[in-house]
Amino acid sequence: MAKKTPAIKDIPHVDRPREKIMRYGPDKLSNTELLAILLRTGQQGENVLALSHRVLKQFHSGNLAKASIKQLTDIHGIGPATACQLVATFELGKRLLKGKTARLYLSPEDVWKATQDIRSNKKEHTLIFYLNSRQQEITKEHISVGTLTQNLVHPREVFEPAIRHNAAQIIVAHNHPSGDCEPSEEDIIVTERLVHAGMILGIDVIDHVIVTQKYFVSLRERGMIPSPSYV
Repeated sequence: MAKKTPAIKDIPHVDRPREKIMRYGPDKLSNTELLAILLRTGQQGENVLALSHRVLKQFHSGNLAKASIKQLTDIHGIGPATACQLVATFELGKRLLKGKTARLYLSPEDVWKATQDIRSNKKEHTLIFYLNSRQQEITKEHISVGTLTQNLVHPREVFEPAIRHNAAQIIVAHNHPSGDCEPSEEDIIVTERLVHAGMILGIDVIDHVIVTQKYFVSLRERGMIPSPSYV
């Protein structure tokens, strides 16, 4: 007879999957915890985390996402409604992610290569890369367009999307229409403000990269941004 597991309501609040995903975001949850959120409930004598662990143990090497409704309902504790929900979730994920790979940003050159759309602009454009804890791109957003010589960036504009997307890190990039990559006094001041704001929010500013059509300058490599650095 399988050992009984404590009900979710008896697990400390901070360790419950739903509470953890709301507080820390999906990156901080294990596969078992993520699946438990989809399963929603366990069964008598087996909480949802134990059921989730058992399901993942049965389907090795990512085969769970390919499981049929019948295969899922053959598992004790999973009914037709839950099986349909899982199959629909995995299919939707496949469709949304089809043809997409998460871009990694491991160097200033990676950032420069990803800024083709702003490098030759006649006005300054600021592009923010929102990354997870593994430095993979979650999304990127244009947050500011300036004049020929000025581009004003406010921390609120930068970090509001970071919080919304549960980003762990950001990279700032902007172009210099003059073709000169050297950071201006304003660039340095803005960078310092963003780094300070990021420290308060717990979101690391990995780098600020100034780009032109042919060159780039990393303020981190210039020693203007403290660690952590690229991995």
